[in-house]
Amino acid sequence: MPKESFLVNRIKSVGFAFKGLFLLIRTEASIKIQFVIAVVMTALGCYFGLSTTEWILQCLAIGLVMGIEGLNTAVEKTADFVHPEFDEKIGFIKDISAGAVMIVSIMATIAGLLIYIPKII
Repeated sequence: MPKESFLVNRIKSVGFAFKGLFLLIRTEASIKIQFVIAVVMTALGCYFGLSTTEWILQCLAIGLVMGIEGLNTAVEKTADFVHPEFDEKIGFIKDISAGAVMIVSIMATIAGLLIYIPKII
């Protein structure tokens, strides 16, 4: 079988990534909630006229939260596949993964408050 070109491989990779993105949004409740929050925050950003720096920070915060949530989902699905029954060690791994989402979410909330409180007050 002939080896595919670099460009063809990249195009396929992007296709797989979009498939994963849509699967994540369609199947995971937490991502659906975060997606709605991202849309609301984007609308608020337009309403309050964020500066370029504020937009960059907001986009990074949204991307980090949703990206880490995606990784958390992958860790949980992998753990459930490898060991479907309850296991303390698997629970520990899943809790750590969820904790990473919590850390990023708290920092994103703080960043959002720093951006929006001065505009609201």
